[in-house]
Amino acid sequence: MINENKELKKVTDDVTKILSSLNQVQESSIPEIILSLTGLFNQLIDADKHYQRKEYLIFPYLEKTGVTGPPKVMWGKHDEIREQLKGSLEVLKTKDISKEDLIVSAELILQPAVKGVAEMIIKEEEILLPMAMDALSDGDWHEIQKQSLEIGYCLYDPKTEWRPKGVEEESINLVQKEGGNIQLPSGNFTAEELLAILNTLPIDITFVDKNDKVKYFSQSKDRIFQRNRAILNRDVRHCHPPASAHIVDKIIDDFKSEKQTQAPFWINMGDKMIHIEYFALRNDKGEYLGTLEVSQDIAGYRKLKDEQRILSYK
Repeated sequence: MINENKELKKVTDDVTKILSSLNQVQESSIPEIILSLTGLFNQLIDADKHYQRKEYLIFPYLEKTGVTGPPKVMWGKHDEIREQLKGSLEVLKTKDISKEDLIVSAELILQPAVKGVAEMIIKEEEILLPMAMDALSDGDWHEIQKQSLEIGYCLYDPKTEWRPKGVEEESINLVQKEGGNIQLPSGNFTAEELLAILNTLPIDITFVDKNDKVKYFSQSKDRIFQRNRAILNRDVRHCHPPASAHIVDKIIDDFKSEKQTQAPFWINMGDKMIHIEYFALRNDKGEYLGTLEVSQDIAGYRKLKDEQRILSYK
């Protein structure tokens, strides 16, 4: 939680620096500033996951110990900040906004949003987290940690998994709520086997659900585009540069409307030729389930000639 706050603080500082210099910039610089601010507010809106983990994980455990006042007050402030951040992004989407209008909006909407996030960091670290450290046991924190991934992390991905002394590491199969194998029409496998399959495929996979939230990405050792768990449960639009957000919107809209079923791209990255393709996922009834992004370095395949019919190891 503290490391997430450090990342949020970096972003609020960057936003404050830009907003404080608006009076000195040229009108011609406004489009570029809008892009920068949009990218920064896309990061700030990720605070929602930080707040959700407090609301649905930390607060309930605090309430069990009789601590109810601070969580109620803080939850109300969370909702206020969420609305301010959404309002800020709406302002930044305004077409052809002028310098004067941006300055007014900054004072009325953008600055209060940033101030709300910054003040919440102070409230957490001076009041909530010390209180939680005193009130909650290692067992409580372990349960909070185990459930955190379901909500997602905010701008920070923990590098290690903390376990209290005496708690054994659980296998991925034991963690599964239902237990047993994952059964599909053409066969079945354990969660451990499925993980190995997905991470062995020579492609990058990212799954975005029907609500446009990133829900999964494969973790092969040679990933082309690096991902970290901070993007989980994040709106996919906020995972791309603001300048390409309209392309993401176009793909998703076309998939949902059934206008398109796939969208291919290919780009050069040094000596790599990266093929990127998006696929609309639908169930047997044709209902939209989400979007699958598949990326692969095809440079090696483009060099293939003739045939290879005998075993040849690299």
